[in-house]
Amino acid sequence: MKIAELKITHVKPRFSFLKISTDEGIFGYGEAILEGRSRTVEMAVKELEPHLIGQDPRRIEHLWQAMYRGTFYRGGPIMSSAISGIEQALWDILGKSLNVPVHQLLGGAVRDRIRLYRHVRGSEPQELNVDAKKAVAEGFSMFKWSPQGAAHILESPGFIRKQVECVEAIRDGIGPDLELAIDFHGRYSPMAAIQLAKELERFNLSWIEEPVLPQNVDALLYFRNSVSIPVATGERLYTKWDFREVIEKQAAHIIQPDLAHCGGIMEGKKIAAMAEAYYMALAPHNPLGPINLAASLQLAASTPNFLVQEHVTLGEGYLKKPFTHTNGYIDLPMGPGLGIEVDEDALAELQYAGDWDTPRYYHEDDGSVADW
Repeated sequence: MKIAELKITHVKPRFSFLKISTDEGIFGYGEAILEGRSRTVEMAVKELEPHLIGQDPRRIEHLWQAMYRGTFYRGGPIMSSAISGIEQALWDILGKSLNVPVHQLLGGAVRDRIRLYRHVRGSEPQELNVDAKKAVAEGFSMFKWSPQGAAHILESPGFIRKQVECVEAIRDGIGPDLELAIDFHGRYSPMAAIQLAKELERFNLSWIEEPVLPQNVDALLYFRNSVSIPVATGERLYTKWDFREVIEKQAAHIIQPDLAHCGGIMEGKKIAAMAEAYYMALAPHNPLGPINLAASLQLAASTPNFLVQEHVTLGEGYLKKPFTHTNGYIDLPMGPGLGIEVDEDALAELQYAGDWDTPRYYHEDDGSVADW
């Protein structure tokens, strides 16, 4: 079996699906994307294409090493995302060629079903309370919300109070016993993050995600040692080498590799194993489409320290048979490969130029740039 073609389709609202075809008619799908840089990742895939055409797609580790180590400049968000999408598609091909789900090739399932959490949407307390109650009615038992708007290096009491009121409204909507995580999105300085986290400790949060930007692990460790709430991070870390310092310094309690960015399924498995040795949990990041969800579920199924899975879509409008959940759990996927069948006719109606860009935040008081 040889790789014959790689093709990326950009689909609304901001997803990019990579299809790898072989000379034997078997094909696989992956998500080759970096939010706001879809076309850049597409070009990175095209640059890797000459090194993949004609190769055996089942030699996944060998091809990963060749893609990663074959260039002098390694890692980073663009190259790692291109490799991740390719790697996902190769696993899909391998599983289909053997007629088994990917998780069986990763050592087999260690659980019977996979837990999801749901995002609570809104920026005002009342709308958050309403959506939180709706989420509970849908059967979920864990939820996450991200404070909105630009944050200064040091924040005012009024800003802090507004965020606390929002979290209080969500907690009121879900009740005292269900789980709630808050995503700081790297918008806060260490001191502002600690200031806000201290006010949130009374809400019994499951974790605070990306409390500070990921480049300075000691700043993350400083935050971790200053609050009682568990810390999660990892969506902007790429490959095992980026995760190494976070894990060795135990700067977080939960790691969140994104399988569309960190290097793919096997790299996620290696990162999870590193974290397992330090008793850290795995909660794969995924604000992307159903293919990355499918890849993440294969990892979740076969990883002992898996905790919970993020999702924004179950595949409605993209998959011929979207995922379904019962009380916030997805049954173990048992189809071959990634266990999904992409609806290519539907994708034809959803195509766009791939030019979605990340929002830009500016401070209203002085017009300076803020972190998104």
